[in-house]
Amino acid sequence: MLKHFHIMLAGSKFKHSSRFYSNMFIMLGIALLTFGCVAGTTATPLKTQLQLRVFQTRTYDVKESKIAMKALVNAFQDDGYIIKHAVVDLGLLTASKELDAGTSFGEKFWLTFFWGVNAKWKSNITIEATANVTEFAEQTRVRVIFQAKIFDNKGGVVEVKQVDDEQFYKDFFAIVDKGMFLEKEKI
Repeated sequence: MLKHFHIMLAGSKFKHSSRFYSNMFIMLGIALLTFGCVAGTTATPLKTQLQLRVFQTRTYDVKESKIAMKALVNAFQDDGYIIKHAVVDLGLLTASKELDAGTSFGEKFWLTFFWGVNAKWKSNITIEATANVTEFAEQTRVRVIFQAKIFDNKGGVVEVKQVDDEQFYKDFFAIVDKGMFLEKEKI
């Protein structure tokens, strides 16, 4: 088939011109990029609200929600969060922390080189948390939800998404568990 294609070209008006080969090279590159990117994408299934709620919630053997609220405040502060609001009567607690988005100097340089003053890159991330503390008979239930907002260097919001990583919540609740132990033991 390739020999047949070569014979067709020899008899055609293109006759091995460098322009023809450069156009073929560009088309081949575009095809590889297009199909290479499409083939490598896999969609991760979204978690249901029930699945999220399972790892966002913990139940503690503490009757007073005030102890759980205090443990949560300490856990947030230990993890670098700033407490924004606390309403003990409602069992509501909000907190946030700022993180650097980790854009490298090289990325910033090349974006600025090509785009000038219009260059944009991910600059910082704000993680916001809302905790709901509810008493159930002799226990207290704690549900915490985290949301990440990614900002660019101009202050615009690039992306907002709920944190749905189960390990993230396990790590946070490990801090809460330690805080709950310290509060119960009054240490």
